[in-house]
Amino acid sequence: MNQPTQSAPIPSVEAKPAPRAPNTDGIWYASYPPDVPHEIDVRQYESIVQFFDECTAQFRERVAYVSVGANLTYGELARKATAFAAYLQSIGVKPGERVAIMLPNTFQYPVALFGILKAGAVVVNVNPLYTVRELAHQLKDSGAQTIIVFENFAKTVEDALPGTRVQNVIVTGLGDLLADGLNLKGRMLNFVLRHVKKMVPKYHLPKAVRLLDALATGYNRPLTPVRLTHGDLAFLQYTGGTTGVAKGAMLTHQNIIANLLQAKVWSQGQLTGDIETVLTPLPLYHIYSLTVNAMIFMGLGGRNILIANPRDTKRVMMIIRHEKFTGITAVNTLYNAFLENEEFRKRDFSDLKLAMAGGMATQKAVAERFKAVTGQPIIEGYGLTECSPIVSMNPVDLKNMRDFEGSIGLPAPSTQVRFRKDDGSCANIGEPGELCVKGPQVMKGYWNRPDETAKVFDEDGWLATGDIGVMDSRGFMRLIDRKKDMILVSGFNVYPNEIEDVIAMHPDVREVAAIGIPDVAQGERVKVFVVSRNPALTAEQVIEHCRKNLTGYKVPKVVEFRDELPQTNVGKILRRALRDEELAKQKPA
Repeated sequence: MNQPTQSAPIPSVEAKPAPRAPNTDGIWYASYPPDVPHEIDVRQYESIVQFFDECTAQFRERVAYVSVGANLTYGELARKATAFAAYLQSIGVKPGERVAIMLPNTFQYPVALFGILKAGAVVVNVNPLYTVRELAHQLKDSGAQTIIVFENFAKTVEDALPGTRVQNVIVTGLGDLLADGLNLKGRMLNFVLRHVKKMVPKYHLPKAVRLLDALATGYNRPLTPVRLTHGDLAFLQYTGGTTGVAKGAMLTHQNIIANLLQAKVWSQGQLTGDIETVLTPLPLYHIYSLTVNAMIFMGLGGRNILIANPRDTKRVMMIIRHEKFTGITAVNTLYNAFLENEEFRKRDFSDLKLAMAGGMATQKAVAERFKAVTGQPIIEGYGLTECSPIVSMNPVDLKNMRDFEGSIGLPAPSTQVRFRKDDGSCANIGEPGELCVKGPQVMKGYWNRPDETAKVFDEDGWLATGDIGVMDSRGFMRLIDRKKDMILVSGFNVYPNEIEDVIAMHPDVREVAAIGIPDVAQGERVKVFVVSRNPALTAEQVIEHCRKNLTGYKVPKVVEFRDELPQTNVGKILRRALRDEELAKQKPA
């Protein structure tokens, strides 16, 4: 199928030299679990849609998702997704066109997700908590003409629309897909959220269509099948990459298929054809949860328990009070929060087979405490948006699992890794270098940004991750540091440039620098150093300014005022010097 104009991963003449073959190539295969192949065959599926159709047909009677005490079967998911695809075609959505999803973990998300893909369009995942500024950037950059939004966030969409290409807005409420919103529970839930809890700000989108009306239209229209191939785009998954403002990583159908097959063969000895129930507290719009929970567990006919707000630990415990789950995916922050809850610590974990972590480093104390409570280890892996996301995984054989060592595991099947030193040569065993990746899960490039694409790809197609690490003699990898200044808060990338740009807009700010400092709960938190023009400026005012322009996890937690900031001889602020100061302060503690 034809795609709209896109950037291609064509390296510039300034691209770094390819890392030459070191003596570490392939040594990890000797450490692979039994029966895990070295390679996967991506030709098994032509597209995600083929995979979806086969899974929903095979597991038609099984429950695919659980939300707000209701069930959605695979058969009903297929029916609704097909109707939504037919509706999109009826309003003129063409193959290759970008469609944005701004939804939390509810039935609406998988219906919209697979409906968009079945229509041949490209999914643009949007964090529902984005500010107007952040949403406007993503809509403009992606060129999306259609957006599906939870009514709780419709006001943000209204304010972000000017200057975008969005023509179609589809709005939905939490209760809409509970028996198509016709049952008492669905209607009452929407009423309470709108009028009692006042969680739906007033908005004015006169041309918006309700999702239920869209589905009603789609049920009465035939879907025109779209032939999709490996090279067609499936997602524009926005990330800061290794530097700068958010960019759309172009993930193809092959990228996602490869990653789900890699994970499937890796875990096949642990997960079975029985009904596996996975707890899904991470948002499905995040690449980790998207691939692992929405895709990989679908291949198993799994049952996803959707958690719309994982930060409300008390509510999460109520949801899972009578549930037994065999799998859970989370980040260090969530595991830590759950372990602080007495009810979680006392529950029965006899059915738990697999606890997976990604998105941020898992702290040793959290991993050890989790194993003491549940009897099972946390299996850590490594990935990034540009790799769909999985690059490496630890063995999932729980009986032989070593004590937690902080390793990010072994490269996934069909994945090559090398650690490149500053001089362009490859590091050997035990030597640090920048982790570079090659494999079928690696993105096509950054959307309409050939310059940024060239910065991360070398002439041989190796992707530079920006992470510094080492490999041991068994092929296990460990990360040491991040090459760039990116801050990792609860598994989400936070980029100093964006925070500094926002704070610099404040009329009383002269200079600002943002860094990440260690935090027990979140991995890192944002600290900013401000040189003020007005001695009366307070930390509270700076933070309030940020809240108006940044998503919550990007808002600084600490503000320090200084008379001046360390700079190079050309005036560049030295973030590294500030970070080193902070780390030195914490060493005695």
